[in-house]
Amino acid sequence: MDTVTAVVETPKGNAEKYKYDPKTQFFKLKKILPTGMVFPYDFGFIPGTKGEDGDPLDVIVISEFESFPGCMVECRIIGAIVAEQSEQNKKIRNDRFLAIPEHAKSFGNIKSIEELPEQMVKELEQFFITYNEIEGKKFKPIERLKAKDAYKLINKK
Repeated sequence: MDTVTAVVETPKGNAEKYKYDPKTQFFKLKKILPTGMVFPYDFGFIPGTKGEDGDPLDVIVISEFESFPGCMVECRIIGAIVAEQSEQNKKIRNDRFLAIPEHAKSFGNIKSIEELPEQMVKELEQFFITYNEIEGKKFKPIERLKAKDAYKLINKK
């Protein structure tokens, strides 16, 4: 399958959440997570796409390494967590696409979300549930998409 370029906003292990500002073309500190809470993997976006929240589609880059804000990583999509996010009675889709870097070693053989340990996917879902609760939002995972269906969704955006 084809690859997508992921742009990392917040590196794995960070408690600081960064967000790209297209106007200034810099990364801005958005917030600091509570003590003990960190991003489990690199988190960023897929340039040239747009989700219902108006931002580019979110991507979780699953690998053994940490990168840095602004790092571009060629990845293959292995699936997606389709999710609904709500705030003050307004609901939108805010999916999380899962990707493996082309240069990954430990996760290099993984081609589909079903190949990840179930506990790992549950922990990712729980991370985003908790992350959103902190902001007074609800994040509700609805379903998991296989790689082929996730690519179709990306190509629609």
